Amino acid sequence: MAVQDKTRARIFYKYLSKVYDQVNPFIWNEEMRTEALDLLDIASDDRVLDVGCGTGFATEGILERTDNVHGLDQSVHQMEKAWQKLGKHDPVSFYRGDAERLPFKDDTFDVVWSSGSIEYWPDPVAALAECRRIAKPGGQVLIVGPNYPSNTVFQKLADAFMLFYGEDEADRMFREAGYEQFRHVTMGPSYSPKVAITTVAEVPE
Repeated sequence: MAVQDKTRARIFYKYLSKVYDQVNPFIWNEEMRTEALDLLDIASDDRVLDVGCGTGFATEGILERTDNVHGLDQSVHQMEKAWQKLGKHDPVSFYRGDAERLPFKDDTFDVVWSSGSIEYWPDPVAALAECRRIAKPGGQVLIVGPNYPSNTVFQKLADAFMLFYGEDEADRMFREAGYEQFRHVTMGPSYSPKVAITTVAEVPE
């Protein structure tokens, strides 16, 4: 997984940040974001963390549901784009950090969200366990990742570039990370309706 090496990932994100908002609508658009948000029960005062917030695309959508929004990313270049859209400190609190070592205490957030990030995590199970740790008992963790393509040529490209996974692999990762109740929903634009796999997991009480 070339991009999953942390040093290479930082370089990759530096250049990705320059084009992400132009490329993103072809892969992950507002309709998909709304569809994913509708899978959650976000109250107006819930504390929500966006892990791998990048340029802030998902963060903007979360702000429509609650004012208590926090964003974390390992790439300053990505977050600079988010700061341009949302400000550096308000209304979102931003942090630089690693999904596998989240800089928060146990039981901190009502909802932990991550979209377009898991495919770059070197150890997805460890990061999913971290998301569970910082979520409150009875809270929710939502992860959007790239669904494994059915075309064999694209499968080879996917395997060489980043983590792609289907429902069976998602089941394994979430179980190993300590989740007991979760469900998967595939989504995507009309021309590729199953390009993403979204998992909503309940945090054990």
